[in-house]
Amino acid sequence: MEVLKRKNLILVEWIRMDFNQQLYEYIKEVDMYLNEFLPNEQEIPDVIVEAMHYSVSAGGKRLRPILLIEAAKCIGADKNMVLPLASAIEMIHTYSLIHDDLPAMDNDDYRRGKLTNHKVFGEGMAILAGDALLNYSFEIMINNVPKDIDNLRNYVKAIQEIAKAAGIKGMIGGQVKDLECEGKTMDIDTLNYIHTHKTGALIRASLRAGAIAAGATKKELDALTIYGEKLGLAFQIVDDVLDIIGDEKKLGKPVGSDKNNQKITYPAIYGIEKSKEMVDKLLKEALQKIEPFGPKSKFLGELGIFICKRDH
Repeated sequence: MEVLKRKNLILVEWIRMDFNQQLYEYIKEVDMYLNEFLPNEQEIPDVIVEAMHYSVSAGGKRLRPILLIEAAKCIGADKNMVLPLASAIEMIHTYSLIHDDLPAMDNDDYRRGKLTNHKVFGEGMAILAGDALLNYSFEIMINNVPKDIDNLRNYVKAIQEIAKAAGIKGMIGGQVKDLECEGKTMDIDTLNYIHTHKTGALIRASLRAGAIAAGATKKELDALTIYGEKLGLAFQIVDDVLDIIGDEKKLGKPVGSDKNNQKITYPAIYGIEKSKEMVDKLLKEALQKIEPFGPKSKFLGELGIFICKRDH
């Protein structure tokens, strides 16, 4: 029995190492394409280019672009077709972090172990850098539309999906509600709204946009949508937990900001252990939804496990 247990542990460790290597290669590839897409034109003021590059190149797990690419691969599409969408969604995510760190929002000094954008370039330039990344992301997507009509139609629908998730019906709507509720009593429905919009919307859109661009059927799109919804909520609950018990060195920023900003979180309502149980349940339900894709969803499933079991 002990021998079998040791063999199983070795197998799990090998699988983890294999996934970590794949993820590392994926991150390098996404970084390469982001650098290609980011502006370097001479007529653009140097400081805004530098500020944009600073935050995009600050590191990160590149989860959203990888989710988008993997969703497209589940449908059988060539990843090169969706690379502009994947790069754009990471720029949108980065813009949101720049603005989220501002004194008027969460007032954070560090992000991913580096000084936040406004600490390096000033508040005004940080706002403009975020605005620039948001606008430039759409320029990238529009400049790279496919030539044939069928792929073009799907690609435009994918852009629409990303736009909606980044706007007032998604990320911005969640951020507004989050600001409104600081220091106030909040019910669970409001907390769910904040989590599913502020964080979950862009994760959900990453999967939907990749699937839509690849020409997914309704059944395929529904499965990936639910996977994204479950994963998006689990991601934010994990973030809430790590803000209490996480390692600052691994997180690259101080813990306790939610408490300092008087924000209501899942651990604040349910406690840490119950919150972890909720994450496990969401992960199980999410993985069940992508089982029909078979081997094509292997890495996507492993990525979901990584997101829910991460320590940073």
